[in-house]
Formats: sequence, C-alpha cells, structure tokens
Amino acid sequence: MAERRALRDELLAGEDYPFIQALPKVELHLHIEGTLVPELRWKFAQRNKLQLKSPRTGQTYESIEHLKSEVDTFTFFEAYYDGFKVLLTTEDYFELAMNYFERAAAMNVRYVEVFFDPQGHTARGVSWETFMSGFKQASEKAEKVLNVKSTWIMCILRDLSPESAMEHYEAALDYRDMIVGLGLDSESYKLPPSLFENVWSRARADGFFKLTAHCDDGAKEDVGEHIREAVCCMGGSGADRIDHGTSAADDPELIEMIKQRGLGLTLCPCAYLRYYTSESTFGKISLLHEAGVKFMIGSDDPAYMDNSWQLSNMLLVKHKCGFSNEDMVQLVKNGVDMCWGPAELKTAILEEIDQVWHSYSKAK
Repeated sequence: MAERRALRDELLAGEDYPFIQALPKVELHLHIEGTLVPELRWKFAQRNKLQLKSPRTGQTYESIEHLKSEVDTFTFFEAYYDGFKVLLTTEDYFELAMNYFERAAAMNVRYVEVFFDPQGHTARGVSWETFMSGFKQASEKAEKVLNVKSTWIMCILRDLSPESAMEHYEAALDYRDMIVGLGLDSESYKLPPSLFENVWSRARADGFFKLTAHCDDGAKEDVGEHIREAVCCMGGSGADRIDHGTSAADDPELIEMIKQRGLGLTLCPCAYLRYYTSESTFGKISLLHEAGVKFMIGSDDPAYMDNSWQLSNMLLVKHKCGFSNEDMVQLVKNGVDMCWGPAELKTAILEEIDQVWHSYSKAK
C-alpha cells in the first residue's frame, strides 16, 4: 500500500500531470459514499454527537489520527458501510457531495453521473427527502459555482432482497428529475444481475432509466456469467453500460459481444489493486484497449482506495499501460460518448477537449 501511494504521489508531481489535469473529463464511476474522507467522517460524527467505533473491535476512536490509522486495516466493505452511520442530515449529504464536486472541479471534470446507495440510508431511518435534498442542493450549487454538471444513478445493493430493490425503485420515481439511471453494486459473488430482472424490466417499461451493473470487482468464478447477463439480458435487451468488466479480457467471445453492442466499460484500476496484481490489472486493461473495447477511467471509492481520485487513476493507467497522450484523449472522449447527458452537453465537452489537445500539440 505504501508503495502504491508513493507511485501515486510521484505521478501527481510528474511530467504527465499538467496535460492530464487540463483535459476536460466526465466521471462515470464514482460512489458518493466512497468519497467520505476521514476528515468529513470525523466532522459529521462530532456534529451529530456520535462516537466513532471500530466495526471489528468496538473500540472508540479518540482522535481523527486514530481513525485514519485504522481505516486502511479493514476490508473495503467494512470501511465503506461503517461510514454510512455518520450521514444523518440534509447538511451532511450536501457537504459530502460538495466536497466531491470541489475536487472534481479541480480535476477539470465537467459532468458526473454519481452513484448513490439509498438502501444503505433508509435502513438507518434516513428519509429519501433528507439525502435527496442534500444531493440536489449540492448539484445545483456545483453547476452554478463550479461549472460541474451532474445527474445521479441509484444503485441496488445486490446482497439485499429483490423486494427491497423494487421498493426503492418505486421511491426513486419521485426523483426522476435527478436520477438518470439504475445501477447494481455491493458484494457480487453468486449474486448475478438476473436476480433483479423484475426491476430492470420495470425500468425499461417505465421508459426513462438507463441501466448499468457492476461486474468484476472482487468477484470470483462467476464473473464471466455476470458480464454476459449484463451484456445480453438486463431488461430484455441488456445494460446500457458495464461498470468494471476487466475480466472480459479473458474471454474473446465476451469481448466481441461487448463490441457488437457498442457498450462502454467504466474501469477503476486503483480499486483492482486491492485484489489483483499490477501485472494482471494493467495487462487486462491493455488487452481491452488493443482489442478496441471502449472504456473510460473512473475513481470508484477514492476515500478507501489510497485517496486516488480520477486524475490519479488516469495517470496510473497512462504510466502502467504505456498509453500515449493521444490514447488519453481518446479515453476522455470515450467517457463523453458513454455518458447519458444531453447531446448539447456532449458536444460542448468534446469541443473543449479538442481545444485543449490542439493547444497542447501546438505548444509541443
């Protein structure tokens, strides 16, 4: 872990940083709950008069330094879900989202489709109005003040019941002005997308939600089938996008299926380094690139992944895969093409990317 952080810091100070930072970007794989950095967790706990305790031992954290020293020792899901408990008020959700949007603006992110996990909040007695109001206020302020536009993707927790998924889908209908799509996340082993086919079919019938699903991250021998279901079956016609999906690199047939459907993958390399070797991770990403699979680079849950945000992930991919500047331009254009924003927004971002690339090429 220390080695990965040292490389991240080296790349952020390296010669590739100015160009990659300057490129206008979209972010398509970012869990808002995964941006809960220790400083915010501590702040919200103090404000809400909560004692932070270790999810394993029950020991109370006496300081933010104590909290920081412990977080990295937990599994991802232990750390991730333990963070939810400090999110109680509209103000908490607003500040969580604004903290991310400010970071996004600094990375020249122009548009974000933000994942959120409502089941993790309602289970604690937090109302939809509480968290959606906070998210909406942050989205509106970010667009006005930071020039960062956003929409939201409601994720289903696949380790909860299909009945819970449908209940939360129906609640989401009241927020269709904010929510652009449905996703599927959380623990994936032996929990394929088909378990929630009633929700996917309902969303297609209702005619406004896009569909995506996490396929790969930490999954085991059933990952290929998860990808296959996402490509072919979700909602009858398959998903509109796949989150992760690097294991498709192991199956030429899957690669062809993905290409034929024109699907894009949202890849988050710093997430994979928790489970896989660097050689395996970047070897698969390189293979997908060479095979002509469309993908973009996102950040996933940066607060729990070495504090590596989208820019760090992009720099790492460029370094480890040996991608050229032209390749990186194509990756950010892929993100624009894959996103579910309006056509005029896509056109504006693509024009801005071309302007940055032209200016950089001319300077060189």
